[in-house]
Amino acid sequence: MIWQSDHPPVEVGGATLDAMVRATAARVPHRPALVDGASGDGVTYAELARRADRVAALLAEHGLGPGDVLAVWLPNLPVWAGVALGAMRAGVAVTGVSPPATEPELDAQLDDAGAKLVITLPSMAARVRGRDVIAVGDELLAARGPVPSAAAELALLPYSSGTTGLPKAVAITHRHLSTAVRQFQAALRLSERDTVIAVAPFAHIMGFVPNLAVPLAAGATVVTMPRFDPAGYLELAARHRATVLIGAPPLMRLLAAAPALPDVELIVSGGAPLSADLQRAVAERFPRAAVGQGWGMTETTCGATAPDRERGTVPGSVGRPMPNTELKLVDDELWVRGPQVVADGWLRTGDAGRIDADGNVFIVDRLKELIKVSGYQVAPAELEAVLATHPAVADAAVIGRPDERRGEVPVAIVVAAAPVEEAELLAWVGERVAPYKRPHAVRFTDAIPRTPSGKVLRRLLRDREPAMVG
Repeated sequence: MIWQSDHPPVEVGGATLDAMVRATAARVPHRPALVDGASGDGVTYAELARRADRVAALLAEHGLGPGDVLAVWLPNLPVWAGVALGAMRAGVAVTGVSPPATEPELDAQLDDAGAKLVITLPSMAARVRGRDVIAVGDELLAARGPVPSAAAELALLPYSSGTTGLPKAVAITHRHLSTAVRQFQAALRLSERDTVIAVAPFAHIMGFVPNLAVPLAAGATVVTMPRFDPAGYLELAARHRATVLIGAPPLMRLLAAAPALPDVELIVSGGAPLSADLQRAVAERFPRAAVGQGWGMTETTCGATAPDRERGTVPGSVGRPMPNTELKLVDDELWVRGPQVVADGWLRTGDAGRIDADGNVFIVDRLKELIKVSGYQVAPAELEAVLATHPAVADAAVIGRPDERRGEVPVAIVVAAAPVEEAELLAWVGERVAPYKRPHAVRFTDAIPRTPSGKVLRRLLRDREPAMVG
């Protein structure tokens, strides 16, 4: 059986993101496009278009054009948007580098992407080796040459999160990107009256598409936040009267206990599974807001399913298929097909899931991360959701440990919010799941390694901290 979207189809391709944002700038030139959360400095849509022109001219002066790749190594700042749009105007593809990347990680990505130029902060420029580098400052907007307008196929070269292996480049074309923007807009319905707090890194597909590209194409205001700080996030949301909050499950845990933010109308979780209980808790805290989940991956230009702003989503569900998108289940694995998908035909997502009679999609876990216990399959995400309901647990991950009799057994890795004993946590989970699912041990740690989108890096827990599962 094939499940299809209940949204009308959207236009496929036909424009670049730069052209979409320029159309917005022509419509609302004086509306704030971006605001620096730290300083409060704003950039209007007219100023954003001019900045993109200057960046495009600068890249041409440095010899970059269609077929070349620009690396952007910046935290979430308003300048990110002008640089990316200027590159696209010049026909140059953008690869975003994670702000906390180490020098070996930076070098590996620059080599793999073939980046000719890096734009970064002055404080980070000295760490770039073997490439031309421009530090953010006066030079960025100083070019006075002609503004190129070059056609190119490739728009973005983001790197997958590397949850089960090394990060890999994903070639996002302008056709993929513009289509994905329209698909998200059909579900999220952003407008000129919206304000979005953008904390998911723009270097990651989740940060770039729903947190930056979609709002800018719609005429909304994006308030940037370089790194996640719980108190700072809530203060920004209150001060700027944010209407839309998009982030990973750690943000949802914050919102479930947050003070009232009366202007919020839409809350979207993505990047990692969100339990039905936590989704309900956020919805109870924000009764005027639609609260839902979306699901996708870098290879789907971020989105395969999304919540609907008018309808929300069923708790625990990641919403319904995007416009122009088809889903099917093959041996419990979700396969997806659509114009935003970076693959020919059906993409095997690697996610185990189910779809109910109304077309609501539920993610069980990553197929490669399922723990095989005496022939049963145990989803780490299910146990993590149970652990998260304990008042003394700040964060948790579950991984498999080899076991001679059972094949594997679950082991919980926990960040404690208050003193708690292993036996108490084992009993807490044991009362709430079937016997074969129960963890056999609890290990405590200071932090759970996660990707920028919130996925648990189980590979690091297994490879770098083997004593935890011993």
